[in-house]
Amino acid sequence: MGLAVFNRCTMRGFSSSVLSCLERERLEEELSEVRTRGRNLSRLRQLTHRERVALDEREQTAQTRLRDHDAEHGCQR
Repeated sequence: MGLAVFNRCTMRGFSSSVLSCLERERLEEELSEVRTRGRNLSRLRQLTHRERVALDEREQTAQTRLRDHDAEHGCQR
């Protein structure tokens, strides 16, 4: 599997000729992890207001990074 650069994004070529932006994949994974962490913590116990706010801020930051990346590089799915 070869690597290429498109619009300043490192892209991975697949056999189906589909390109995948590695940075976008990383940002999607980051957002998924933040959401999963929040879900798991809230299942374990009642979160304090401060914890809920911190988790919400992390999720919002991850969403913003992904949205900004998409706007800058145009590599959204």
